[in-house]
Amino acid sequence: MPFTPNDLTIRPITGPEELDLFRELPYVLDHELADDLAERRRRPEWMWIARRGDRVLARVAWWSRPGDLVPDRLDILDVLDGGDDARRGGAPGPDRLDVGELLLRTAMSAVLPAGSTPPEYGRFVAPDWRDTPASARTVQDRMAILRRTGAELFVERLRLEWRPGASPLPAPAGHLAFRPVDGTGELIDLMTSALTGTLDAHGRDDLTRMSARQAAVRHYEDELARFTSPRDWWCVATLPDKEPVGFVIPAHNGYNPVIAYIAVLPAHRGKGHIDALLAHGTRLLAEQDVPRVRAATDLGNVPMARAFRRAGYVEFGREITMTWS
Repeated sequence: MPFTPNDLTIRPITGPEELDLFRELPYVLDHELADDLAERRRRPEWMWIARRGDRVLARVAWWSRPGDLVPDRLDILDVLDGGDDARRGGAPGPDRLDVGELLLRTAMSAVLPAGSTPPEYGRFVAPDWRDTPASARTVQDRMAILRRTGAELFVERLRLEWRPGASPLPAPAGHLAFRPVDGTGELIDLMTSALTGTLDAHGRDDLTRMSARQAAVRHYEDELARFTSPRDWWCVATLPDKEPVGFVIPAHNGYNPVIAYIAVLPAHRGKGHIDALLAHGTRLLAEQDVPRVRAATDLGNVPMARAFRRAGYVEFGREITMTWS
């Protein structure tokens, strides 16, 4: 039987004036919510809460790139922690999962286009989230709610960061030359080639549904083309004979300086070129006097993770991604 308690109120927030209410359940991104609303990366009608009396028991929210009419990802899903439920008016025991499921299903039916596949879920978690019972239970509860609506784990990703002063600048490599990307066409050609043999879960999934070029075009249009940071930061690495061996896309994503994309072309892998590309991208951003450079890679992409660590990047978090089919 569906869980439909009569004393539960489920609704979107009315606007920025209810952000304090929405933030009763904490998350590391809470400090960004006001700016996200102002920049139209979020909308009040995409931010929902479940309340019993004056207590928020659960919340969900979607995010998009500025100006998009439909959400790009579900990135907030929280339920009142089980250890505090009974004391604070929350749903005791397993019922909190029922509250979360009911909220999510109700919000999805109102927010997402009818008949559409929901956008992916991505949640930042601590790097050691499995190591303590409380943190493991919190992450697993959220995943359980999502599974009830048909989502499955897609990939776990490492969140990495380089900070000036905390890590030395990676040394420049003398065996490669760097030049700006020669327009959109060249970049899409390079991205298409780089998808051969990729270890990236999103790239591999794209290749099950479309050609490598179609996947490259979509990635470019959905993400890279939207960056407002200078495109002359985007670089191709070449051998002395001008042959490209790879490329790196340093950028600012609206929140942080990032290594947005980095790849070695298939014919040149296994020769240490990734270290030179990463050093170049990191040094370019460091020259902008940034407080940090962030990056991410799949937990299973061991070669890329090792390259980031060699360059002085440290793991500061993980991201759990789940998808609906």
